[in-house]
Amino acid sequence: MALRDELLKPIWHAFTALDLDKSGKVSKSQLKVLSHNLCTVMRIPHDPVALEEHFKHDDVGPVSTQGYMPYLNKFILDKVQDNFDRQDFNRMCWTLCARKNLNRTHLLISDEDAFKIWCIFNFLSEEKYPLAIVTEEIEYFLRKLTEAMGGSWVEERFEDYKLELSIKQQRLSAWELITLVGTGTFSKGVDRQTLSMGITEVFHELILDVFKQGYMMKKGHKRKNWTERWFLLRPNSISYYVSEDLAEKKGDIVLNANCCVESLPDKEGKKCLFYVKCSDKSYEINASDKKRKQEWIQAIQMCLSLLQLGRAVPHRESLQKRRDLRQKQQAEQEELELRMRELQTANENKQLQLEAMRKKLEEAAANAAEEERRLLQTQTEQQDRYRMDLEREKMVRQEMEEQVAQKSSELEQYLQRVHELEDMYHRLEDALEDEKRARQDEETVRRLQARLLEEEAVKRAELEQIHLHQQRAISETEVEKQELRKEGTAKENALQAAMLQLEQLEKERQGALEQYQEVVQKLEDAANNTRTWKHKVAHHEGLVRLVQPGSKGPQKITNWGPASFTEAELSMREKDWQERKNQAAENQ
Repeated sequence: MALRDELLKPIWHAFTALDLDKSGKVSKSQLKVLSHNLCTVMRIPHDPVALEEHFKHDDVGPVSTQGYMPYLNKFILDKVQDNFDRQDFNRMCWTLCARKNLNRTHLLISDEDAFKIWCIFNFLSEEKYPLAIVTEEIEYFLRKLTEAMGGSWVEERFEDYKLELSIKQQRLSAWELITLVGTGTFSKGVDRQTLSMGITEVFHELILDVFKQGYMMKKGHKRKNWTERWFLLRPNSISYYVSEDLAEKKGDIVLNANCCVESLPDKEGKKCLFYVKCSDKSYEINASDKKRKQEWIQAIQMCLSLLQLGRAVPHRESLQKRRDLRQKQQAEQEELELRMRELQTANENKQLQLEAMRKKLEEAAANAAEEERRLLQTQTEQQDRYRMDLEREKMVRQEMEEQVAQKSSELEQYLQRVHELEDMYHRLEDALEDEKRARQDEETVRRLQARLLEEEAVKRAELEQIHLHQQRAISETEVEKQELRKEGTAKENALQAAMLQLEQLEKERQGALEQYQEVVQKLEDAANNTRTWKHKVAHHEGLVRLVQPGSKGPQKITNWGPASFTEAELSMREKDWQERKNQAAENQ
């Protein structure tokens, strides 16, 4: 039996015990604790994040056995090595499941004995879930137990139980097996201590692989004294302890293919001597009598033979053979049942085919008679139908002639309507052409209006620029006015003289304006002929002044708008005015 299969059975018991409501699912928190305990007992490094990471895409709810198995295989069973105490592992799983399932009411055995029976059940049970032990393995275990207790096997009693068991289910669960042994059904007349010793002996043989055990004398290597020890023979070692409770272990004799066991002659008062020779040292042992000596020698030789041949222990080998035989018998039984079903199905198919053929013959005879009757009826119906078709054809021909005449009149009306529609179509095309030309004229007018609006916007921007210059000039004039006020009355005379000069200049400007108006009239006449207009208007404090032609030099801007003089003319007039002012001052 593989290590993985041995470990899965106790883990299945533990998982099932955590499933309190028997829904087949266990909460993640319980699985975390179970996984941590498994890793601790089997000496595997535990990754606490692995379980959460493994189930990160699942719901928060409980996890089923199928959902837990991939995690168990990947993070625990794939990493396990055969370097841990299996009994600690079994006890941990037993502790989880015994509290829920073990009924101690009528048991004659202790919890320790129940644990050993549970381990034996896991060893003998089938590798199918839910775990169960079949009748053949129950008989094998009870025979072993009866022999270990020193009793005789009663075949009739087990046959009665087997008959009773076959009526129910032909197999038992672990807890039903514990109840069967613990209630003394097959150990009547045997005290509890003998039953417990028998269970322990079978447990040692099947679970701990102990071939033989008992007290013998062993000779020391250093002090050469003889000491009584409790010996346990396993497939690859002989362990010796201080007493049979196995509390204090004194050493191991490791067996391999190179070891041997031989009898020794009597010496030092010891009459049942033999020794185990290993590659590094030899061990002298004295049995209590010759029978036990021979039994120990044969048992050790059997272990050495198994090691040399590389075979498993006999009870494990026989278990596998029984399982293979059961699987073979089950396969043969299933094959036989399959063949019987196939034969039965083939027979049923033959019967169905015969029945179908009989029905087809009856149906063929009935169909032939029915076909003959149908042919006669069809001929009569065809004659009647032909006569009716001729009459119907005459009526249809008359109706078609009437429809042709009606369609001819409708065609003439249709052609007349088509001519009217063609005339209407031509008039509509003319109207659309007129509308197209009107839209083109409208588009031309709109473009002209847009160009005029653009020119008006440009002129308006120029006027706004002129207005800004006027505002700046007003600001400068205000400063000049403040300076003039400071000069006082001395400047008033100069201002009066300047006003006189300005009046003279105004008269000159009026003469120039009259000349300009004559030129403007001529320009307006020319503009009317070429459909262009030019308007330049200057506004300041209610005074409207037409812009007249000036010199090509830069124009002077005053507080009242563009000046009538250029900068050079104004300088000359200012210079002339200053000379006259100086002369007037000298005369005074």
